[in-house]
Amino acid sequence: MTPFVVAIILSAALLHAVWNAIVKTAADRTTTLGLVALGHVIPGAVMVVVLPLPELESLGYVALSTVIHFGYFYMLGQAYKHGDLSVVYPIARGIVPALVAFWAMIFAGEVLPLQAWIGIAVIAFGIQLSSWKALRSGVDRSALLFALGTGFCISLYSLVDGLGVRLSGNTLSYWAWGAFGHIFISGFIGLRRRQVLAQVPLRSWLIGIAGGGVSMTAYGLVLYAKNFAPLGAVSALRETSVIFAALIGFVVLKEGNWKRRLGAAALMAVGVALIGLAV
Repeated sequence: MTPFVVAIILSAALLHAVWNAIVKTAADRTTTLGLVALGHVIPGAVMVVVLPLPELESLGYVALSTVIHFGYFYMLGQAYKHGDLSVVYPIARGIVPALVAFWAMIFAGEVLPLQAWIGIAVIAFGIQLSSWKALRSGVDRSALLFALGTGFCISLYSLVDGLGVRLSGNTLSYWAWGAFGHIFISGFIGLRRRQVLAQVPLRSWLIGIAGGGVSMTAYGLVLYAKNFAPLGAVSALRETSVIFAALIGFVVLKEGNWKRRLGAAALMAVGVALIGLAV
């Protein structure tokens, strides 16, 4: 894995943290998630018009990814309904790297060296450390189950999109169709929240849609990286978004213990280095 690919994934992680901070600070997180999905659809619709179709064998992966993303948004919304973001997010993201590496080993034949697995474990521990106080105080059972479901969905669409983009012949086209597929998510949430949409301020609309643009950009960078690096390693590096989110929470939102967050950041940096040197 070259320094350029590592830099791309870490940039995606930072952008991912930014859009999650937008959702975190929203008064109505369900509506905001719908607007984030809409922020994928608008540029995606333009891109599918101007770009060529990806290879036909990859379109099934786009469709499957769309279904899994629908489940992801549902699980995430339910998890936030039953638990705080500081509890739900590290659980959901913490299980993803190991799951993706496991799925990739089974379905893509990608066997990571021991050092990379150690790096994944270090990053997973850093994720939990970043929110240790909240996790130690106890987790509602429903919040735990939905958080685990969220992480499971993330691992599945990470695998599906990793395989699909490699078959697409055009990363941009695959990215565009995946983004446009969010129309089902935004449409479903729009129908469920139609009674409150008219009351949502214009500023909230713009922030939510902008957050979707940031989210789409972040995932586009990850898709690009999946062409050149093992899926498990990409996923592990991407999950450093958790520590970026924690640092944003500390610096911008004045949350949490800075010593614990910096310790988690240092651990995750070690994990990133182990993976980068191993693969």
